[in-house]
Amino acid sequence: MHEEPFRWVEAIANRREYIEDQLAPGSPIVALGFRDGLLLFTLSRERQKVFEIYDRIALGGIGHPGDLERLRLTAIELASTEGFARSADDVALRRLANYSLSPALKAAFEQIYGPPFLARLLFAELGRGDAPNLFLRLDYDGSIRTNGGGFGRAFEDFGVIAGKQHAIAQMEAAMRERGHSELNLADALRLAARTWSTGHLALSVDSDAAAPEAARVAAHLREHLANASVEAAVLEKDAPLPATYRALTEDEVRAAIA
Repeated sequence: MHEEPFRWVEAIANRREYIEDQLAPGSPIVALGFRDGLLLFTLSRERQKVFEIYDRIALGGIGHPGDLERLRLTAIELASTEGFARSADDVALRRLANYSLSPALKAAFEQIYGPPFLARLLFAELGRGDAPNLFLRLDYDGSIRTNGGGFGRAFEDFGVIAGKQHAIAQMEAAMRERGHSELNLADALRLAARTWSTGHLALSVDSDAAAPEAARVAAHLREHLANASVEAAVLEKDAPLPATYRALTEDEVRAAIA
């Protein structure tokens, strides 16, 4: 009996290692605020990675396609139910993540006799009026990280995810070096593309490797633009409808970052 807690802890550690290994190749996703709203950007080869959830909420995810779809549909159902029962203005990303999605992910991760979710999610919520945008990273174990603004953390108008933690760290460092809140869409796309390239390069190096130089980042981006699809979407402040989500065409994105 005394060995049972140890076995559970060991099983959790093994499960975490397995999930991190499965997520490691995942293409990074970048989200950032710009002058007219917020932008989500990634490169992909096979499947969609950026989705609309509700009027002012979007989602980007890496992981197993089946798990991403289950979580996407759950998020849509929760947001739609809240909006129908109360109002669209009552649908809040923090409540959606803290009270519904995070507990479900944590329970699946810690129940070692059932399958966990192989997913890492990045939510973005367009701020209403003068309220700031919210970027929220939700992991397979239910852990949440937001873009600051409380508990002594400076507010950051961006969010990123990648398959490895040191890639996330390098992308965040790259974003902190550049102001972007007043950029137009074309400039925001170029910044997002460079940040994606920084994170994607980090996936193939050791965690203690230095951040790549700008020329290497640019060359890596050109190489992958030739062999992958660009996926990007915006949540627009001045959208004519309550739904602010707009998927950008590949031609529109490539014209800006070429």
